[in-house]
Amino acid sequence: MIAKTKLDIMDGRTALGIEFGSTRIKSVLIGSDLSPIAAGSFEWENTLENGIWTYSLEDIWKGLRVSYRKMATEVFEEYGETLTTIGSIGFSAMMHGYMAFDQQEELLVPFRTWRNSITADAEKLLTEAFEYNIPQRWSIAHLYQAILNQEEHVGEVHFLTTLAGYIHWQMTGQKVLGVGDASGMFPIDTETRNYDQKMLQIFDELTEGTAFTQDLNKILPKVLLAGEEAGTLTQEGAYLLDPTGTLQAGIPLCPPEGDAGTGMVATNSVRQRTGNVSAGTSAFAMIVLEEKLKTVHPEIDLVTTPMGDLVAMVHTNNCSSEINAWVNLFKEFSESLGLDVSGEKLYTMLFEKALEGSPDCGGMLSYGYYSGENITGMNEGRPLFVRTPESQFDLANFMRLHLSSAFGAMRIGMEILKKENIQIDKLVGHGGIFKTPEVGQRILAAAMEAPVTVMETAGEGGAWGIALLAAYQAEEETISLADFLEKKVFAESEGVTLEPKEEDLQGYSEFIERYEKGLTIEKEAIDALK
Repeated sequence: MIAKTKLDIMDGRTALGIEFGSTRIKSVLIGSDLSPIAAGSFEWENTLENGIWTYSLEDIWKGLRVSYRKMATEVFEEYGETLTTIGSIGFSAMMHGYMAFDQQEELLVPFRTWRNSITADAEKLLTEAFEYNIPQRWSIAHLYQAILNQEEHVGEVHFLTTLAGYIHWQMTGQKVLGVGDASGMFPIDTETRNYDQKMLQIFDELTEGTAFTQDLNKILPKVLLAGEEAGTLTQEGAYLLDPTGTLQAGIPLCPPEGDAGTGMVATNSVRQRTGNVSAGTSAFAMIVLEEKLKTVHPEIDLVTTPMGDLVAMVHTNNCSSEINAWVNLFKEFSESLGLDVSGEKLYTMLFEKALEGSPDCGGMLSYGYYSGENITGMNEGRPLFVRTPESQFDLANFMRLHLSSAFGAMRIGMEILKKENIQIDKLVGHGGIFKTPEVGQRILAAAMEAPVTVMETAGEGGAWGIALLAAYQAEEETISLADFLEKKVFAESEGVTLEPKEEDLQGYSEFIERYEKGLTIEKEAIDALK
């Protein structure tokens, strides 16, 4: 096996995926068998500057280089090979947000991430005008809000893209975007697999007489489908990725994608009637639709697969951050006692403890809102833990509460899809919250009221997903993405499927009823702690 992998590395029969997540930039190199052979990562956090959640350009490039270097170092240490070439490369990142550049290719304002809830007026006006849900996170909502606010920079916008699109542009010189990521910038017409031209015309009418006079069609990235050519690594791009000069230019790149699309790929969920739940700092459930929704729902985003098929997304801005905060507190406590407990062991112990808790979480309440939450109507976040004197306050219930709360807003959004009579044949969970066997999976099954499958690759995440898209781009055989995944990637993958238990369903129903009633408390906390 090692010998085969060495040959893959030497001959460039590899694919590299690099994903910019909310808390980690991860590089994953896969071999000819499409499984990971090396990885590297860089931990980072967004910062709140002048009321805007952002990441600096310096951190973007530092994180990219560090994650790549760690991966390349692992390749050398494990296989004795220096990485000079790669078969294909792909970049992905958290979707949405706002990266606007002027004619000199300078960033006009700091990168505004998906986490910002500052475009309420634009969201409402665009949704009404388009008759299509435009969430606050979307790039077009950020642009239109800037226009409404009469921000000075709007007249200078020459190019608008996402984080993945920006990285790809710097690597190749190509201003392109995978259709899945593009669908979080501006609505996609699923017939043409391109930006909806009728809505573009409506936007032109809305902005008539403002400082924004540009042709939106020309400032948005070109839309590409999975498998299409998206440029090659330039010499400048190779140096940005590997400042040692070891990596060679000329490597083909696949279309850059968003984390929603890579999550679909990593869970083999690109066919109609399949779905997946990605759980990390944020969380989203995505169901590939057979037809358009009958009604416009502000709680449901409509995006696409990397091939342009319509997807209903229930997106929540908050998921695991509050869990991580409490685990870090417990770790600090154990260290204060002189105990050397690894983070992995602590997570495993606390997660397993959650299954000892009451299905209704002991009558307690938690909102892990670090930022606003569109589905529940919160424009800002205030992490909040509430209990009554009668609550069953112990460690098991405390951990079960925070795991259940991580899926609370998502459950509310899924209730809407049930009313649309959406059919789901398969639901796959992925992300770090599922690394501990059974725990997160069992609670998610209760929250979604459906069986949930977790594959052995659940922890690989989006970096592996974009590596697979890079491998698909280099695929010589003419084959659909869905068939490529089923026949060449997941043919022998084993997954574990859990049906929701009756007591879990009943307990979660009681919890979510309390969760919805308690939203007024969260709202009051936001208003009180300005």
